[in-house]
Amino acid sequence: MSDDRKYALLGRPRHVWAVGSVHGEAARLAALHDDIGRRFQPGDRLVYLGNMIGRGAAVRDTIEELLSFRRHVLAMRGVVVTDITYLRGGQEEMWHKLLQLQFAPDPAAVLQWMVGQGLDATLAAYGGTAAYGLAAARDGAVSLSRWTGELRAALRASPGHDNLLSALRRCAYTSAADGAPTDLLFVSAGLDPAKPLHMQADTFWWGGGSFARIDAPYNGFRRVVRGYDPTHAPGPTVTDFTASLDGGAGFGGRLICACFAPDGRMLELVEA
Repeated sequence: MSDDRKYALLGRPRHVWAVGSVHGEAARLAALHDDIGRRFQPGDRLVYLGNMIGRGAAVRDTIEELLSFRRHVLAMRGVVVTDITYLRGGQEEMWHKLLQLQFAPDPAAVLQWMVGQGLDATLAAYGGTAAYGLAAARDGAVSLSRWTGELRAALRASPGHDNLLSALRRCAYTSAADGAPTDLLFVSAGLDPAKPLHMQADTFWWGGGSFARIDAPYNGFRRVVRGYDPTHAPGPTVTDFTASLDGGAGFGGRLICACFAPDGRMLELVEA
């Protein structure tokens, strides 16, 4: 797990604040930030558990809120850039794939599936429509490349948006003093408990179905925490070895943030 481009090492923090799936709910995110911003202290870590975009109607405002709060936190004495981590969720993965849609074997089918999964909100946020994309797909690779290029340009025209969505990690974890993994592992949707961490790949954002099979400490971690539950069960849910922080944001529910002690104990929940 030494590849810091994929995994975020959180060290031995005072507390970890973990934010569940936002799904473009900018107003709820702002309210959540108002609450935890008053209590976040140097030595804490902040982890967004993926699916920050998609579903909700305020995707651009959500990214702006993330960037604004990042500036607020980094302005605190003793807080450094690596104290804030953003994980890749299914929505961010779809957006990344959308910008390369011209390379897909059946781009029209892929786009229709993505729209069915809620990516249309992010598409609209950067000036795109599914109808235009489908028309470009029918025209061929040149038209589709032009369309995805326009989306990429719109993203880059919004300062900080491209940088944030390009700095996503697969997971984050705390560690003991000697650097060995222990206590807390943060993922977007799930993992396969039968596989080691380096073999999870896209299971982190698409493997929510296997999360319920975690019935013992996984790979030395006392608790695995995720931000998205594909079953949309009322959250949060906490077991001896897991915590699911999906409150249904983007589906008519709440946005949830949990504060954890470094030994894996959940100290409190904040909802918006």
